[in-house]
Amino acid sequence: MELILAIFIGLLYASGVYLILRRSIVKVILGVFVLSNATNLIIFLSGGIKRSGAGFIPAGAEKVDPATISDPLPQALILTAIVIGLGIAAYILALKYRYFEITETHDLDQLSKTDQK
Repeated sequence: MELILAIFIGLLYASGVYLILRRSIVKVILGVFVLSNATNLIIFLSGGIKRSGAGFIPAGAEKVDPATISDPLPQALILTAIVIGLGIAAYILALKYRYFEITETHDLDQLSKTDQK
């Protein structure tokens, strides 16, 4: 299962880099989002895949084997990364909207036409 996820993450990174290298600003934004999600999957995969319980000790338990519970740290990091990613997405979309208002195009080569004369 981890090998399949690793291959999938590699494909996500490849498609994200491909989209970032395009001229359209919409494709660049989508590429950033894909890379963000691929990075979240890498963090998730680093925590290991276990079919076990949550990362807390049940009430009344004297001893818990650490191998039977999942690590909550990667999950907390992913949650934080998702929130930060949403903030960055809102900022990038606002920049894209303003860029389109000025240039009326999605082509990044037209960015030089926005200079004041």
